[in-house]
Amino acid sequence: MQSKGAIRFVAIILAVASLWVLSFTGVSMYWENKAEDYAAETFAQNKSKAEILNEEIKNLNGQIAGLEARKEAEGAEFTQAAELDSLKAAAEESADELDALLVMSEQKLERHFVDSISHEKIYLGYTYKDVKEREINLGLDLKGGMNIMLQVQFEDLVKALGNPAESNVAAFNEAIAAEAGSGNKFIENFVNNYTAKVGEEALFTTFEKSLGDKISKNSDAAEITKALKNESESAINNSFNVLRNRIDRFGVTSPNIQKVGEDGRILVELPGVKDPERVRNLLKASANLEFWRTFTTSPSAGDNDANRFEKLTGTLEKLNKEAVKAFNDDRRANMFGDYGNGCIARVHEQDTATVNKILRKARYAEMIPMWSFKADDNHIVELVAIYNANKGRADLGGEVVTEARVQTSDYGRGGSAYSVSMTMNAEGANKWKRITEQSIGQRIAIVLDGMVYSYPNVNDVISGGSSEISGDFTLEEAEDLANVLKSGKLPAPASIIQEQIVGPSLGARSIKAGLISFVIAFVLVLIYMILFYHGAGLVADLALLCNVLLLLGSLVSFHAVLTLPGIAGLVLTLGMAVDANVIIYERVKEELRAGKGLSKAIADGYSNAYSAIIDGQLTTIITGVVLFVFGSGPVQGFATTLIIGIVTSILTSIFITRLVFDDRVCKGKNVTFDNKLTRNFLQNTHVDFIAKRKFSYIFSGALIIISIASICFKGFTYGVDFMGGRSIVVELDKNVAAEEVRKVIRSEFNITPEVKQFGGENQMKITMANDIEKAGTEEFYTDEEVSTTLYNAFIKNGFVDAAQTPAKEDMIKSADKVGASIAEDIQRDALIAVFIALIAIFGYIAVRFKGWTWGLGGVLGLAHTAIIVIGFFSLFTGILPFNLDIDQTFIAAILTIIGYAINDTVVIFDRIREFRGQHPNADLKATTNEALNSTLSRTMNTSVTTLVVMLAIAIFGGEVIRGLSIALILGVVIGTYASIFIATPIMFDATNKIAAKADKKALKASK
Repeated sequence: MQSKGAIRFVAIILAVASLWVLSFTGVSMYWENKAEDYAAETFAQNKSKAEILNEEIKNLNGQIAGLEARKEAEGAEFTQAAELDSLKAAAEESADELDALLVMSEQKLERHFVDSISHEKIYLGYTYKDVKEREINLGLDLKGGMNIMLQVQFEDLVKALGNPAESNVAAFNEAIAAEAGSGNKFIENFVNNYTAKVGEEALFTTFEKSLGDKISKNSDAAEITKALKNESESAINNSFNVLRNRIDRFGVTSPNIQKVGEDGRILVELPGVKDPERVRNLLKASANLEFWRTFTTSPSAGDNDANRFEKLTGTLEKLNKEAVKAFNDDRRANMFGDYGNGCIARVHEQDTATVNKILRKARYAEMIPMWSFKADDNHIVELVAIYNANKGRADLGGEVVTEARVQTSDYGRGGSAYSVSMTMNAEGANKWKRITEQSIGQRIAIVLDGMVYSYPNVNDVISGGSSEISGDFTLEEAEDLANVLKSGKLPAPASIIQEQIVGPSLGARSIKAGLISFVIAFVLVLIYMILFYHGAGLVADLALLCNVLLLLGSLVSFHAVLTLPGIAGLVLTLGMAVDANVIIYERVKEELRAGKGLSKAIADGYSNAYSAIIDGQLTTIITGVVLFVFGSGPVQGFATTLIIGIVTSILTSIFITRLVFDDRVCKGKNVTFDNKLTRNFLQNTHVDFIAKRKFSYIFSGALIIISIASICFKGFTYGVDFMGGRSIVVELDKNVAAEEVRKVIRSEFNITPEVKQFGGENQMKITMANDIEKAGTEEFYTDEEVSTTLYNAFIKNGFVDAAQTPAKEDMIKSADKVGASIAEDIQRDALIAVFIALIAIFGYIAVRFKGWTWGLGGVLGLAHTAIIVIGFFSLFTGILPFNLDIDQTFIAAILTIIGYAINDTVVIFDRIREFRGQHPNADLKATTNEALNSTLSRTMNTSVTTLVVMLAIAIFGGEVIRGLSIALILGVVIGTYASIFIATPIMFDATNKIAAKADKKALKASK
């Protein structure tokens, strides 16, 4: 092996780099544990303080009551008024302190601890925030993330569409304010109220311009209501698409975006996000770009109000006095003042809430205070004095902007400055020219949604409509601003009405069970390799450990988010990494049996194995690449893990093991590739597989017919990912695990729901199908019956105390019917991705093996496996005691099976091609049988190691992941069978038919 030194050096560098990036996860976990300990300890201390304060307040109230009684009795002769006031003040202060203690839950204390160290350097110069950004990301289904509910504002939509006559403006506004209900109900109520006040003719003229040809003069209230409902539906869809585009550009892996009901609510789940505030701003921003002049001490010629800033002098004095009171700090006496360029205060970002309270109490002379959107390195933000010359209207609105993009410019020493360039329409260009012409030497604030992004000085007139927003942006900040502007204004503003930190869907116990199952599976594979391949098995185990290290390190480096489908990719990677070693070892054993020395046998074994390994891995990489390009969400998560895993497995299986073997051989040490029990395992088999193909065709044909019949007539049990369902948030009276709640619901309704911790440990989000059939009937539970059954079941199992929560309405915090979480286009993309992957695999095999019959055999073998697995899920759903729903997890399972099964087939095809090259005139049947028998040991070993992994997951991995593991077990068994008994015989029959036709044609030509 050449360049061993360079390979060893690269391997060490990669290992060290992986350990380095993974170390951030360890540091993050350490500080998270410290935060939990701090929260628990402080909460206990606060509880004790609260008890003491309660006693103090009781004593004070007793003394106050006594003095009040004396005051009433003595009247004007009462002399302890000062003492009474002092006691009241002390009681009020103690009550405030008690309230402050009571609101500090463990979660809030934990967040407080994390916030306090967010900007502290905790690890080799990195702050806690930096460390969190570099840790391994777990998806929403494993770790949690952000859950945000947005509400499309129909009031603003109707206002935007309406253009009432001046005489009807009051009635128009009253009708909007008087509405009851939301969504379409809001529109109906508005039309009824407005029509009752002004009549149908005025209703038509109000919306004539905005609704265009959708209504006519003859349209009655019902027709106009229908047109408004269509507009509202369009607004919801457009808002949904705008938000989805923003999230896609945000770069979150596997986001979940769904419309909830028909009242304009949109649910967004973002796994593994690191900056919640950034996400909030991105989702709620309406791209409300404005340009304002600022107050300044250097008025320019032609300015009609040369003393703008001086008007604030009295206001600033008042604000400083309020600051001293609010902060109880004399140093705050000069917090507000002239900082130049329109800035009237520089405040630490933690103090902005207090300053906002001060500002709300003050009155300003033509000034609107606005914060800068970004703090400096010392966490200081600026308060900018905006000149309100147009009674609340900006000098120029952002609707004139037609294009926005990120600009990069070098500023020396290898650094770059980022800004956002804008292009305006003709109207905006003319206004912008006039504004800048009047403001030379002054500053103009560029404001987005009430935040000052920049307030540059105007040095000259800006004409042509092209301008630039600069504000010392990072690339990420500049991209966010450009993305919001490019996405356009939301058709109707969307406000955040609910925001939660989502607990993992697997629940704490399920996560622990899943981790235990993976560890057990990994250990069993390590043991199996040692037992079967002896000394070489130890080397393979070393390569596997290196593979896991490099894979996890790569995932962190690429900022990938590990989700449940991603774990499926990890499992497949583990199996394929073992497969590469098995192929090599079996070839080395063949060379040793041929009488070659150890060094020569190792060299030839590796050389002969490369073709099979590369072909097998490339076909799987093709699947991964196509799925990544055409898929989205969970499909992309699976593809990312799969592609990275294949690359790392090739590196470790080929290079790491070869380095170890060559070093031992050079030192004169022996390497064993078997033991007495495994030496001749499946070595002397002479099974005539091709002769038995008719039986396999009949058997497989029967399975396919049964599967298709079940799919057509019985169908599937769809998860809410595909069919939608109801989402209920409940607050229980005790902390429980998600798995416990899941078991209770399963026993009551005979379904397997999705249960997520939603906020605190006693709050759960339960997602079930919309139609839940009552046992023994053809009736379905109504919404009322579902909530009642849940309430009674939770009381029976001790989750709810009837005395503490006397009604189900007190337990259920929200109840909504949800739409499909995988949008139709995402489902379509997933199907297209699988189809194109199969076509790509067919093309690769056909080209690589120089015949379309090889591609046909491979693809039909995959189709055979997929149909039977899908049929199994249809046939046995509701029969077997675990979840067999068709959902996102099932998609991941099918993709895993495709990637795994084609690898097995390609290895067999590679051996047939090799034998045909060595003996071109040999009978194809004999060659095919010989190839199948010679690869049998490799096929069995790879299947067994993969099955060991999946069985461990099925047994120990918990309920949620059990359906995935069952699908994979089935796929491994059927895929292995299909490679031997379906794919290879189909290739054989097709090749023989072509050869027979060619012979027949040649015979005719010779005559």
